[in-house]
Amino acid sequence: MQMKTTWINSLRTLMVLLFVQSVATAQLIQLPDGGVNLKRLNGTRIGVTDIEISWNAPGVKGREGNIWGSQIAHYGFTVLGFGSNGESPWRAGANENTTISFSTDVLINGKKLSAGKYGFFIALYQDTSTLIFSKITTAWGSYFYNPKNDVLRVGTMQQKDQKQSVERLDYIFSNQTDRSVEIALEWERWRIPFKVEVDFTATTLASVRNQLSGVLGFDPPSLQAAASWCLNNDTNFEEALQWINTAVDPALGGVNSFAALSTKAGLLNKLNRKSEADQAMTLALENASALEMHGYGRQLLAEKKVKEAMVIFERNYKKHKGAWPTNGGLMRGYSAMGDYKKALEYAKLALAQAPNDLNKKALEQAVKTLESGKPL
Repeated sequence: MQMKTTWINSLRTLMVLLFVQSVATAQLIQLPDGGVNLKRLNGTRIGVTDIEISWNAPGVKGREGNIWGSQIAHYGFTVLGFGSNGESPWRAGANENTTISFSTDVLINGKKLSAGKYGFFIALYQDTSTLIFSKITTAWGSYFYNPKNDVLRVGTMQQKDQKQSVERLDYIFSNQTDRSVEIALEWERWRIPFKVEVDFTATTLASVRNQLSGVLGFDPPSLQAAASWCLNNDTNFEEALQWINTAVDPALGGVNSFAALSTKAGLLNKLNRKSEADQAMTLALENASALEMHGYGRQLLAEKKVKEAMVIFERNYKKHKGAWPTNGGLMRGYSAMGDYKKALEYAKLALAQAPNDLNKKALEQAVKTLESGKPL
């Protein structure tokens, strides 16, 4: 009995030791840091490119004027100690190393960087900085930085002596278009900006093709949207024509709508297949609503095709028996042709049909303009 008890106690001791060892080697429990260095995340999308930055944000905490070029944010490369023997740049934040990710290839200040997630470091100097994008994304700061892991280094000019001091280190997105954005590290009175650019057409096309390789490749509205994007962005006409042909194929569930057929006509015109384009446009107009025909007429006016636009406005008026907005179309057509008296006549008819206050106000202004003998 005593032997059995001893054996059980030994087993319990072993289990306790194994448990303690597993706890000792496990990652420590995650708790709030007490607000010392706030964990932050910021991101944006340029076209179809997602950008995301993750960092720990230290505070100035009364150290204004004593941050840059100090142990807090040192200049150049230096040995940080604590087991680190190599020279390291600044971690561009606090605690873990700052990371930045791009879902597509980008240009950083004009230099190419492939899609991916990177550790982000900065070698600071008095007036310029070197931005460093590294393969290492899970390091503690820059203590064990190794230049062999650098993927890209690019220079930038910093802006010092900003009017307002920024208490917590921040990454700001500004001056954004569908092709570029400026990212800036802002802390204390320093601002370190860099420009990120994307190949809008190439990245969007890659995204579209990827989406259409799945179930959306069988969806007529998705195929139509893809073809329309290509037409509007003046690219990829041959493939876009294949997409729209599938989108309007009744055997595949397609519908010969005005929007789809006019897109097809536009693509055929881009490919210099004029007779086929005219046939597609004729069929499109047969399927057009009054609003769709009106919109097409206004498009022709914008292209300075006044006679062609007038044909559409007259056809729309006849087909839809003077319903809204056909009088407004004739108003615009006659105004473009210089016949302000006729334009005024149809402007008043359109005003009486105005479906809402917005259109009513616009037509009231059109009437005043035409009455003064001026074109719309």
